[in-house]
Amino acid sequence: MAPLEPWEKVLVDSESYPDTVHGQVSCIECHGGVQSADKAEAHTGLIANPSNNPEQACGDCHPNIVELDQYNLHTNLEGYWTVLDTRSAPANHPELEGMFSNHCSSCHASCGECHVSQPNLVGGGLIDGHNFNKTPSMTRNCTACHGSRVGNEYLGKHEGLMADVHFRQGRMTCVDCHTGHEMHGQPDNCQACHEGPEANMPVPADHRYDGVQNPSCEACHVTVATGQDDILMHQQHAGDLSCQVCHSISYTSCDGCHVEVSEATGNPFYATDGSYFTFIIGKNPIKSYDRPYEYVTLRHVPVAKDSFAFYGDNLLPNYDDLPTWTYTTPHNIQRNTPQTETCYACHGNADLFLTIDKIAPEEIEANLSVIVDEIPVSVRREYPDVEALLNALNEPEVTVTPVITTTPIITGSEVITNTTP
Repeated sequence: MAPLEPWEKVLVDSESYPDTVHGQVSCIECHGGVQSADKAEAHTGLIANPSNNPEQACGDCHPNIVELDQYNLHTNLEGYWTVLDTRSAPANHPELEGMFSNHCSSCHASCGECHVSQPNLVGGGLIDGHNFNKTPSMTRNCTACHGSRVGNEYLGKHEGLMADVHFRQGRMTCVDCHTGHEMHGQPDNCQACHEGPEANMPVPADHRYDGVQNPSCEACHVTVATGQDDILMHQQHAGDLSCQVCHSISYTSCDGCHVEVSEATGNPFYATDGSYFTFIIGKNPIKSYDRPYEYVTLRHVPVAKDSFAFYGDNLLPNYDDLPTWTYTTPHNIQRNTPQTETCYACHGNADLFLTIDKIAPEEIEANLSVIVDEIPVSVRREYPDVEALLNALNEPEVTVTPVITTTPIITGSEVITNTTP
């Protein structure tokens, strides 16, 4: 995404904007200031981003949306605190709040940062001469913030890796799956709009993978979810593998993020130990009715025990309470991938699975719930195709030849080699 020129950021389209609905409202009604031809006087008390106070700026015309804004993860950033609270302790909150204010709060997005300007996180500025866009721009708004992972994966910006099939063949944008209903924070609390029994009041989501899986692959690919297509692999694995296990390709993981404030400039900054491509299958750390899969794709997140050491000692005393290899839904879906070529791509292939030898020693305890202790066994390579193999697996007399894997187990100061068939 090319940065906007300074003049572009503030230019109001005097021809088209006055004829729009928002153009009928005077500037000072939203932005404050003083109606004057003198620039300095006109800008007295100017409010650059009125929608930072959505009730005042947007509530009169959009009351239903503004009422739900408190549940919007883009607004409340609750996902950050869900993780921070789990890994930290109440006594550490003052230090973490200071860190959060410096390094995380800028990810907040207001109404205007989706509908009229670029997010402040990437420099801000009007996108279309102050015209309001009902549908946010995928590149100027969505991937402007969600670019390093989602945007690069979805748009195919990694060398040698194709763009997501939904973009490449369907030209689908973010809002085709992530609707305004979701983006505006409509809660899982049905009684916010509909009166009903107390049982219909689940708590609003506190992170992006909480609650109902929406969007989900199965919502569009119904025949796959119900085992009614002709693909034998879907019939065999639709219930126990997330779709990404077979239909994703390599994606990025990061290690060791550390945050500080520059002594020279006073500006907050961060640095990571490394970013690299991975494709890793592991146990599902958030298995539930909505995400019932046994195996899912996992991505390494860059948290470390001393990530926030600049702000204090041991601010993450419960570091091991959450995996560092986390549930992920890469946005690089392909119909055909190395995993779909043959059963042997996964069965017996230890390279694809999160085994203990792939985990840094200091992170083993945190990831015990997602480590794959025994990779799926390999089968005799006598079957000419997938259909013959699956038919054989359903026969009681089938002979299965397991692959022997050796897994180091750390117990105290000793390392024991466990040979598992």
